[in-house]
Amino acid sequence: MPERKIITIDENKCNGCGLCIPNCPEGAIQIIDQKARLVSDLFCDGLGACIGHCPQGAITIEEREAVAYDENKVIANIVKQGPNVIKAHLRHLQEHGELVYLKQAMDFLKKNNINIVLGRAGSHGSGATVCPGSKSFELKKLPSTKHAGITQHQESELVQWPVQLLLVPTHAPYFSGAHLLISADCVPFTYANFHRDLLKGKMLVIGCPKLDDLSLYQQKLEQIFSNNEIKSVTYAHMEVPCCLGLLPIIKAALKSSGKEVPFEDVTVTIKGEIA
Repeated sequence: MPERKIITIDENKCNGCGLCIPNCPEGAIQIIDQKARLVSDLFCDGLGACIGHCPQGAITIEEREAVAYDENKVIANIVKQGPNVIKAHLRHLQEHGELVYLKQAMDFLKKNNINIVLGRAGSHGSGATVCPGSKSFELKKLPSTKHAGITQHQESELVQWPVQLLLVPTHAPYFSGAHLLISADCVPFTYANFHRDLLKGKMLVIGCPKLDDLSLYQQKLEQIFSNNEIKSVTYAHMEVPCCLGLLPIIKAALKSSGKEVPFEDVTVTIKGEIA
C-alpha cells in the first residue's frame, strides 16, 4: 500500500515561537495554548517546509500507510489536545468547505458528550492563524456578460482554488472523480485558448519543473493520485527541454499510486500552438 508523509510535533520541545506557521502552505499548523498544533491531518502535505524553521527541533516527519482519510480517528486524536485545538480543527474544516467531515466531527463530539460551540467561519481567537491563500474552495461559474466594444468574451474555466501544486490539499473534494490537468506555469500565458481547449472540464494544478523541487512535486502528486479516484491526467507543457522534467515525475507518481489512469501529454510551442 502507498505511504503518505505527515508531520508530528513534540509538545515538550515546542516553545510556541510560531516560526513554522508562515512555512506551512496548507495552513494545517496553528499556535494554540502556546504550542504549535497540527489541526488537520487532512491538509498536511508532509513536505516538511515547516521543519527547517523550528529552532527547537520539535517537528519531524513520519510515514504512514496512505489509507483513506477517517475523520472519526482524527477527531478522536484531536480531542486529547483540549477544547481550543478541537475548535481550531472544526474551524479549519469549516473554512475549507469540508462540510461532510465537519458533520462527522460534530457527530463524534455529540456522541461522546463533548460540548463545543463552533463560531462563524473566519472567527479564530486562541491565536490561531490560517493562510487565506491556501484556503480550498470550488468556484461557481458566473453567467456570461457582454462588454461594449468587445466582439467575443471568453469565460474562465477555472472551477477550484488553489491551483499551485504545493498548495492544493491532497484530499480536496473537487479531486474526487476529476479529470486532472497538470500545467507548466508558462502554458496559460503562451496558449491563448488554454481555458477553452485544455482546462474546460478539468481540475488544475500548476508548477514549474525548472524552478521548483521535483521531489516535492512527486510526493504531492503521489498523494493526490492515491487519495482520490482521478479519471484522467493531462500534462500540458512547453516545448523547451526544462518542461520535460516533470513528465517522468508524473509517470512515477502514477506508478507509485498503483492506479491505472489514462494519461495525455500535450506540448505547446513557443509560438503558442499545440505541437
